[in-house]
Amino acid sequence: MEELTKTEERIMHVLWKLKKAFVKDVIEHLPDEPKPPYNTISSVVRILERKGYVGFKAYGKTYEYFPLISKTEYRTTSFKRMLSQYFDNSPTALVSFMVEETLSQREKQQLLDMLHQSDSPSKPDGDAH
Repeated sequence: MEELTKTEERIMHVLWKLKKAFVKDVIEHLPDEPKPPYNTISSVVRILERKGYVGFKAYGKTYEYFPLISKTEYRTTSFKRMLSQYFDNSPTALVSFMVEETLSQREKQQLLDMLHQSDSPSKPDGDAH
């Protein structure tokens, strides 16, 4: 899956939210002020279509666009790319970075609680084996 530019990613977020949209709808849902030109967004959406992220349905000369990949699929691929490029495929290095650089004390405690819960033995579910 080809990496997206920031602009392409912003447009994909709009399409994931709307599920399907015309270019004018995408522009309307972008937070930019002033709004970007129609031709600019139309060009970016066509690039997304060529990259395989977006499909379309034609209504004469008008096109309605929709995502071909889910936000979850993109998030998974992006996360794996980030883990590889910035943390040498080491989840430990990623968590260490988060703990040292980004987490508040409360978030650190929540993380510890989650780790302790995952380490505790699972309770029997009552099924006979």
